[in-house]
Amino acid sequence: MSILADESLRISEIFFSLQGETSRVGLPTVFVRLTGCPLRCTYCDTTYAFTGGQTMTLQSILQQVAQYAPRYVTVTGGEPLAQKNSLLLLKALCDTGYEVSLETGGMLDVSGVDERVSKVVDIKTPASGEVAKNLWPNLKHLHLHDEIKFVLCGETDYQWAKQVMSEHRLPQRCDVLFSPAQGQLAPKELAEWILRDRLPVRLQVQLHKLLWGNEAGH
Repeated sequence: MSILADESLRISEIFFSLQGETSRVGLPTVFVRLTGCPLRCTYCDTTYAFTGGQTMTLQSILQQVAQYAPRYVTVTGGEPLAQKNSLLLLKALCDTGYEVSLETGGMLDVSGVDERVSKVVDIKTPASGEVAKNLWPNLKHLHLHDEIKFVLCGETDYQWAKQVMSEHRLPQRCDVLFSPAQGQLAPKELAEWILRDRLPVRLQVQLHKLLWGNEAGH
């Protein structure tokens, strides 16, 4: 039996939408959201993905993705890497010919992720409540086509992120994204700080929330 038919993952949802974040913002994308996450960030907007979902074989996931005939596929969560078969899924998606990205919380090892995948790795800030979970050795596994994301809740987070960027020379590793936590930091204020300090980062606002609000599935 094919490994794609034999191995499975717990899936919260598979849907087609516009990419709301990262350098691929605005691009039609299929999202594969895996169930479960070991973190409990204060600003999490996908708590519904902590539990539930349905068990699907890798083959059935690929079949559902193919129905949309996409160019771009994003594997997200929850925390995708909390399920070991996510690595098999990422490889299979790349083998199929899609341009694949992975959204991960940064607390689990990314070294086994297929190098064709664009990794979007969160670095958890103090206000996230999970700063102690950052797995700093992950930084050495990042490539130029990967991205680092900071979700910022206020000026303390911003100053902390600036220090981390400098200490680890993050802009030399890959693109760096600064995203304001919804309802906690105004995008305009963050934009003004970035311009004031001449930071080499991308301001990221969540396009999907501008279009559809907080509806699940976007």
